[in-house]
Amino acid sequence: MAAEIGQLSLWLALALASCLAIFPLVGVHRGIAAWQWYARPLAWTQWLAMSTAMVALGYCFYSNDFSVAYVANHSNSALPLHYRLAAIWGGHEGSLLLWGWMLSGWAALVGLLSRSVPDAMVVRVLSVMGMIAVGFLCFMLFTSNPFDRALPWFPLDGVDLNPLLQDPGLVVHPPMLYMGYVGFSVAFAFAVAGLMAGDMDPAWARWARPWTTVAWCFLTVGIALGSWWAYYELGWGGWWFWDPVENASLMPWLAGTALIHSLAVTEKRNMFRAWTVFLAIVAFSLSLLGTFLVRSGVLTSIHAFANDPKRGLFILVFLCVVAGGALVLFALRGGALRSSRGFKPLSREAFLLGNNLVLLTAASVVLMGTLFPLIGEAIGMKVSIRSPYFNAFFVPLSVALVLLLVPGVFSNWKRQPGKPLLRRLLIVAPAAVVTGALASRLPGATPWVGTLAIMLACYLVLAHLDDVLRRALAYDLGLWAGLGKLARSYWGMVLAHCGLAVLITGITLVSFYQVERDVRMAPGDEVTIGAYRFHFDKLDQYTGPNFDATRGHFTAYHHDRAVAVMQPEKRRYHAGGQTMTEAAIDPALMRDLYVALGEPLDKHADDAWAVRVYVKPGVRWIWLGALIMAFGGALALSDRRYRNSKRSPASER
Repeated sequence: MAAEIGQLSLWLALALASCLAIFPLVGVHRGIAAWQWYARPLAWTQWLAMSTAMVALGYCFYSNDFSVAYVANHSNSALPLHYRLAAIWGGHEGSLLLWGWMLSGWAALVGLLSRSVPDAMVVRVLSVMGMIAVGFLCFMLFTSNPFDRALPWFPLDGVDLNPLLQDPGLVVHPPMLYMGYVGFSVAFAFAVAGLMAGDMDPAWARWARPWTTVAWCFLTVGIALGSWWAYYELGWGGWWFWDPVENASLMPWLAGTALIHSLAVTEKRNMFRAWTVFLAIVAFSLSLLGTFLVRSGVLTSIHAFANDPKRGLFILVFLCVVAGGALVLFALRGGALRSSRGFKPLSREAFLLGNNLVLLTAASVVLMGTLFPLIGEAIGMKVSIRSPYFNAFFVPLSVALVLLLVPGVFSNWKRQPGKPLLRRLLIVAPAAVVTGALASRLPGATPWVGTLAIMLACYLVLAHLDDVLRRALAYDLGLWAGLGKLARSYWGMVLAHCGLAVLITGITLVSFYQVERDVRMAPGDEVTIGAYRFHFDKLDQYTGPNFDATRGHFTAYHHDRAVAVMQPEKRRYHAGGQTMTEAAIDPALMRDLYVALGEPLDKHADDAWAVRVYVKPGVRWIWLGALIMAFGGALALSDRRYRNSKRSPASER
């Protein structure tokens, strides 16, 4: 019965989304107020229908209803309850339902929280989001229905959830990532609605900016969680592999970061309007492209969900319609987006434009590196693009980004005198060089790229420290009172930029200072890596809720002092017989100790195993930096002035 309720809810949601896409928009163009009024109730009712479908699918998993094909393929009666419920989005059909549910949720929130936005604009925004919902609901109902029954014959027990996904990361990572993906639909809808109205004054940027920042925060956390999951779950000891699906999440993040900064210029100075609209279209289009890559079957990845080309064709057509339609509208209305205002080469606008170009170039590099092997395969060429390609571009682009970021923070809007800016840079830059050089004097040789990266991170932090102190002291109230006067939106910017510095430092430390050993070990053996000694104490067996495991016991010593007891596992899952590696990690702020069991060697002789051991300095700083960046965005959102859509644009220093 739950499956039938879910099925009916999806059809109801499709009907409501179709009405939302058509009638309120017609009401705006014909001046029919009654039709416009229905926009908000339709958005809220659509969300209720999608929520009912989500609850219905969750109940199917909870009750082990294996007559539902999706449940049978992604669950098992022995699967722990929290993984059964998280399996709602553990496969292709369920993840699309999550996507659609979140899209309806964003639309409902826009209807609820945009009371200060003119009704005509809200109606257009909700209608655009309704159009997007129609496409995804048609995709679900006609090609990827999570409520399809496997009748009359269905399995008595399920296939099981992919063991890689039987992890707490599955519970939080996909929802966070999808909240970011889908959240960019709001900025996209505001841009398209503005183009429809032909009215692109700074007001639309003020309305779209908070929604874009929320989406960016969610996507930042989602990417960080995905990196963390890959680090400890895959047993390879890595945190980023330039996998096509990882790239699919990075591309909209880069475009979204550029969009946030461009929205600030459009709001404050009524400039970059065409550029901002273009970035809004690109950010959401890249989110849709990520959906296509993950679910089309055109790539092979541990993250990919589907391998049905028909589904991929549907999403590709949908992507072309959404992105192509928006770009056609942009081309038709682009002439109205020109601004008569100007700015000098030395100004905040100029540096923000430079940063935007760097970010969009980085997104283009990732896009080409991800799609070119697929294009080559389509024309019969075997092309492989790996980490050296991406690293060769990202190192100089990251340097350029930081070098442009600091003078942008120091500069005024419209025009910045050169001498004061140069004086500030001549104070910060040498201090950063000295501090970075001292910080890079860790044991072992540091390549010049690593030293440069640490210097840039110090440059970023010292520059913001200098700026905070100058702004606080400018109030002439004393340092602490001045710090209290600084706006939360400003503190959010400082935290986000400093989070980037922490991220750069973490990447540098783990890239150049990690030590790895693959060794043959039996109980009683020891291996020394750097300042740490790992003793293989024993092996034992234990049974989990749906798997059997061989568990190793290792003691890690630092200068003959025991610092950690580590228990890596090799699991064999009952339902499918898959074997998985569960690494043991001892985390600390400055380093991680990482041990993973490989395969048994000479098992009948001495219980020897292939063992991989890492010492990873600073790896936690990668995720700490990402969380600081997301917290900075959230702090900026808490500033009432940031969220006040009625305020008039004013120049800021």
